[in-house]
Amino acid sequence: MAQHNVSVEDTLKVLVENKKYSTVKDVLITMNPSDIASIFDELPEDQLPIMFRLLPKALAADTFVEMEPDNQEILIRGFSDTELKQVLDELYIDDAADIVEEMPANVVSRILRHVTPDRRREINEILQFPENSAGSIMTTEYVSLSADMTVSDAFQKIRDTGVDKETIYTCYVLSRFNRILGLVSAKDLMLAKDQSVTVETLMTTNVITVSTLMDQEEVAKQLSKYNFLALPVVDRDNRMVGIITFDDAMDVMEEEATEDITIMSAQTPYEKSYLRTSPWELFKHRVPWLMLLMISATFTGLIITSFENSLAQLVILTAFIPMLMDTGGNSGSQSSVTVIRAISLGELEVKDLGKVLLKEFSTALMCGLALGAVCFGKVMLIDGLLFGNLAEATTYSFPLVALVVSLTMSLTIVMAKLIGCTMPLVAKKLGFDPAVMASPFITTIVDALSLLVYLKIATAVLF
Repeated sequence: MAQHNVSVEDTLKVLVENKKYSTVKDVLITMNPSDIASIFDELPEDQLPIMFRLLPKALAADTFVEMEPDNQEILIRGFSDTELKQVLDELYIDDAADIVEEMPANVVSRILRHVTPDRRREINEILQFPENSAGSIMTTEYVSLSADMTVSDAFQKIRDTGVDKETIYTCYVLSRFNRILGLVSAKDLMLAKDQSVTVETLMTTNVITVSTLMDQEEVAKQLSKYNFLALPVVDRDNRMVGIITFDDAMDVMEEEATEDITIMSAQTPYEKSYLRTSPWELFKHRVPWLMLLMISATFTGLIITSFENSLAQLVILTAFIPMLMDTGGNSGSQSSVTVIRAISLGELEVKDLGKVLLKEFSTALMCGLALGAVCFGKVMLIDGLLFGNLAEATTYSFPLVALVVSLTMSLTIVMAKLIGCTMPLVAKKLGFDPAVMASPFITTIVDALSLLVYLKIATAVLF
């Protein structure tokens, strides 16, 4: 008997087409906001407002945060003033700031008109920090306690203010000047046997903080390193101004990884999802890099031209050029990607260049000898059958040609791996993103150098 799998998306589409909105609402309220947002992002523009208005207020706000900026803009433009205020009132400050940052100026003006003066001030405070800094991704909604509070008083404050906070698990103990004295978890408070003891007796005083200007990628590394749910953010005067939660750090790590992968594939980063990025936008992100790499490949052509006479005398040499260039490019890419990853994880610094060179040289030497030996056997056994007649038509012995090719193979691998491990660290030292020195650039450089080495060795040995 055939099985028919019907997705929730298909079911909802059928229900909407039949105007069964009550049933649609019953289905949506059982779903996670991220899943609802994914469904909404696939809806036609005319159905999006109808579906969104079916959601309860709190669920609507959580779903709105997860939606694509284009669809957020469509909804904001279609909201009545009351609807817009209801959604904005449910958003956390950092989410509201992110949305404001993504929207056009006329939409931003409308948003800011419908938030309270206090929220507008908090949003503007976050937006004033540099892009990709800790201050730009923090939220100002956290639970603060006084050291002289009793456990009972602390619980009362959490009950009074916790509903509007990003997290209530970790509470920060502050002085009257907003300097951090310590922190206490909700678990510590709940397990306290005496409700009359002060928070000061329970708090941890060794608090790790980040500054507002720290790079967001470094903040994400700190959260990952210490396995915290949140990190407090302090200003230049060491006063606490906000927190960064683990979910924000996960978004940062995804964003940074996407950016690195995009750069490593010779494209400028783009923020929209792939299916929402038009061919024209993809063209603009890709073509400058392709042109740059195409022009840089001119050096390879110049090298071939300068050795034109040698290649004309021994045409068989050209048969091995693709193999040597491909192997060199792959070898360089292995080292560069490994080093870039280590830099991203904080395992390597520029000062480690000597250690990296030694490690990669040892690895390259073993790889070079192994591939050189295999290459000699391949050229003699396989290529000898294919090109033997061509070699015999010349005055050179085929084993000598095999020796040149295998020697070049070994030297190319060593050279490629040393270049591949050095370039990302040099880029970091110069203040560039190490990912720029990934496969495309490394391959282009190694291609030219491996070809030069090959033809130099061939000229010296065979001519």
